Amino acid sequence: MAQTLTDSNFAEIVEQGSLPVLVDFWATWCGPCRMLSPVVDKLAEKYAGKMNVVKCNVDESVDIPMKFGIRNIPTLLFFKNGELVDRLVGAVPQAEIEKKIEAII
Repeated sequence: MAQTLTDSNFAEIVEQGSLPVLVDFWATWCGPCRMLSPVVDKLAEKYAGKMNVVKCNVDESVDIPMKFGIRNIPTLLFFKNGELVDRLVGAVPQAEIEKKIEAII
């Protein structure tokens, strides 16, 4: 299961973390987000120890989505060494997400 990313733990998880990070920006009212959620949880299990997979609720944490210009959800951001390296927008297939993950790790 993916852990929760908030405005207060962003620096610790993304900027100072030793692993690459996948951030899923979502909201409870977003249908495509709910479709993507189980996929993100599966990826969190599959890549445990290789990549941190976290979820950021855009209604609860507003600073991070603003900082990265999140206008549509779901949006997946990929970080390596604390830097944004890639993004996917929309409910994309698991295989497409895994291709990005494999390129980063």
